[in-house]
Amino acid sequence: QHYIIEEMGKGILERLDEGIVVGDGGFVFALEKRGYVKAGPWTPEAVVEHPEAVKQLHREFLRAGSDVMQCFTFYASEDKLENRGNKAAHHGVSAVNEAACRIAREVANEGDALIAGGMSQTPTYLSGGSKETVQKEFQKQADAFVKCGVDFLICEYFEHVEEAIWAVEVCKKTNLAVAANLCINDQGDMHGVPTAECAVRLAKAGADIIGINCHFDPDGVLAGIREMKRGLEEAGLKRHLMSQPLAFKTPDVNRQGFIDLPEFPFGLEPRILTRWDCHRYAREAYELGVRYIGACCGFEPYHIRAISEELAKERGRLPAASEKHDMWGGGLKLHTKPWVRARARRDYWENLRPASGRANSSAYSNPDAWGVTAGDDLLKQQREATTQAEISNLVSRS
Repeated sequence: QHYIIEEMGKGILERLDEGIVVGDGGFVFALEKRGYVKAGPWTPEAVVEHPEAVKQLHREFLRAGSDVMQCFTFYASEDKLENRGNKAAHHGVSAVNEAACRIAREVANEGDALIAGGMSQTPTYLSGGSKETVQKEFQKQADAFVKCGVDFLICEYFEHVEEAIWAVEVCKKTNLAVAANLCINDQGDMHGVPTAECAVRLAKAGADIIGINCHFDPDGVLAGIREMKRGLEEAGLKRHLMSQPLAFKTPDVNRQGFIDLPEFPFGLEPRILTRWDCHRYAREAYELGVRYIGACCGFEPYHIRAISEELAKERGRLPAASEKHDMWGGGLKLHTKPWVRARARRDYWENLRPASGRANSSAYSNPDAWGVTAGDDLLKQQREATTQAEISNLVSRS
């Protein structure tokens, strides 16, 4: 299958050297809402059980302007597939990862897109596992990605730079380009390593692209990337920068991010970004020097289309999905109601402050702050299903 890579032309680093790469959106949240992913484990067995659903979402992101089809391999390490009574492991770690690669490649070949194999933090690390045991989990995924001929690798959703470095070390052995994303902001990782220092450590481990994904909205992610950029510049290291934020407003979160919000995960909809928020995000990321501009949980294809439209001049093209979308509400000129036609202008949408329609809702929440992280007994994982007694014990701490 490696001949496919040659036909695709320029690789990820060449593309970044020349300009902007638009990533895709969030698969676990999108497919959970569609009924194909289970909230809680958030594992990607849908690639085996419902491949057409995964394929359709890839196609929608491609049509919206994505240059990369990220294989749906989030939380596809073997220890995660079997964690806390999850039955996804019966498909086999290789089968899940390879199916994800095949689906992504099929859709990528419908356009000029690359595919990326992704790996993320593991239950083994959170439970205090050794470097050797954690890297064995990463190696199983890396072997599948090499077998399937992915174009590059993404190590993402790491709360601790130490584990991210272990993932990068495994990925570098493949001789593929490697991106490394932490799920932190400008306050450092969950072990207290400063954000700027995290970037330097990832660069020295061999990461070609460095950034942040998930846990925080565009403002939080870009604040963290500013620190990463500063750290890299002060260390004399040059790397491409990558951003993949949440599509939820999170100004009230602590260092743990949106999973500490009481609304996580089933009450987040009032926080969703508008497409116009995504225009602003894309422009601010570009002006910061980020050239891999992507997205994570909550981002739907229309959000990615907004990113692509904002950067259309720089990229030299609009996405196919803009055939049905005029910039800045221009399509509303065709509306039957005159007051809606009056909204067919940029200044209206750019300055809109949306209401929630929820009279008793506050603007901000009070996040949980348990303060547990890798190494704490409460974060140790297990193959056995969580019992009701264990739930009762957790509730007593709330």
